[in-house]
Amino acid sequence: MNEADALELARSAIWTVLVVSGPAVGAAMIVGIIIALFQALTQIQEMTLTFVPKIIVVLAVLTIGASFIGSQVYVFTEQVYSRIEKGY
Repeated sequence: MNEADALELARSAIWTVLVVSGPAVGAAMIVGIIIALFQALTQIQEMTLTFVPKIIVVLAVLTIGASFIGSQVYVFTEQVYSRIEKGY
């Protein structure tokens, strides 16, 4: 394995992590913004109001997108195994 192969593998790993985590992080960000606006408008400063809805939404997004996440990880794993098999 040369330097270019290692960089390509690292690039592919980083891209896979971004694609897999993107929907959950995006959903948490949107819910966080909505809750922050709600708290600013109503002046309710309850700490659990920020965490509970985010956890519920992230778990829902992960449940809905589990097959997509699994397929992306599977494709990356197959790429890594094929590179190991070829010797680079």
